[in-house]
Amino acid sequence: MSKRKPKVVVAMSGGVDSSVTAGLLVEQGYDVQGVSLRMWEGRLGPRVCSDHRGAKEVAEFLGIPHELLDLRSQFVDTVVKPFAQEYIRGRTPNPCVACNRDFKLGSLLQWAKQQQADYVATGHYARVERDNASGQSSLLRGVDKIKDQSYFLFALSQDQLAHTIFPLGKLHKTQVREKARCLGLSVADRPESQDICFGDYKALVQSHANVKDLGAGDIVDSSGKVLGRHNGIHSLTIGQRRGLGIPSPQPSYVLDIDHPSKRVLVGTKSELACSGLTMEGMNWLEPPVAREFEAQVQVRYRSPAIPSVICLAENNPCQVRFNEPHPGIAPGQAAVIYRGEKLLGGGWIEHAIRSERH
Repeated sequence: MSKRKPKVVVAMSGGVDSSVTAGLLVEQGYDVQGVSLRMWEGRLGPRVCSDHRGAKEVAEFLGIPHELLDLRSQFVDTVVKPFAQEYIRGRTPNPCVACNRDFKLGSLLQWAKQQQADYVATGHYARVERDNASGQSSLLRGVDKIKDQSYFLFALSQDQLAHTIFPLGKLHKTQVREKARCLGLSVADRPESQDICFGDYKALVQSHANVKDLGAGDIVDSSGKVLGRHNGIHSLTIGQRRGLGIPSPQPSYVLDIDHPSKRVLVGTKSELACSGLTMEGMNWLEPPVAREFEAQVQVRYRSPAIPSVICLAENNPCQVRFNEPHPGIAPGQAAVIYRGEKLLGGGWIEHAIRSERH
């Protein structure tokens, strides 16, 4: 009897990355099942992160079955509402982390296991290494440093990593597009999707808020002087310079947002500098062996990792001390800890620690 092919369920969005992911796995001899997740229709804007009709066409071209899972109601409760509430609180959320953990590699993996599949696969630019002796999996950056998406995957569990394949992790984007052409995929030159799938996020936040949540407030400087008024803290974020509408001889930046008073503190670019941060909700893919250790911390998807010292407290909060001051630390964003290429863990920024000179 012939050996059963490993079965892989591929998350297909209709874009070039997920389409090539499916194509590569077919070439490699896997039993491939395409699945699209219907999560967001983009009612408040033009952007959507999944074109399930396009994905179905690609699946038909590759000769693999395709399913559509309707997860819209769960997505609103799990991702959209928390996203809106964070902005209402004056924080800067990152919905992609929860989407990957709970849907693309959460609900999809649960469904895949019900179908007796061995793995799920996505078009993320990241790598998984498995240690057969220990049974542990490590998450590494994608080879393409510009496209690396490991930052969005820090919240995954060991079980999710153990059952996930990232075929694009060792490829550059140019190679992926060339592979799409070689496979004859119609999406080979499809433009990149940009920004969050919600489109106009301010309109979305307003649709989940009441009048009190959206109230105006004062814009003040470090001395407490009122410089002007804003139209709602949900439309502002730490480090923002444009759209403040206040007179100033030099550019002003948002330094802090106080939710209860709706007061927004602004200052100069140098005043944005932070010596560190605290974060909570930690998820460790590689549990730390010491309460203090050196690593690199990435505080935004596109920002470089910052050499830092990580300090772990008894009651869970994790404190990060930067080796050099870094600007614009925004509460609510993800802070992800790396040692070289390997992702150690991550959490959510709770507070910025201002540089001593300020």
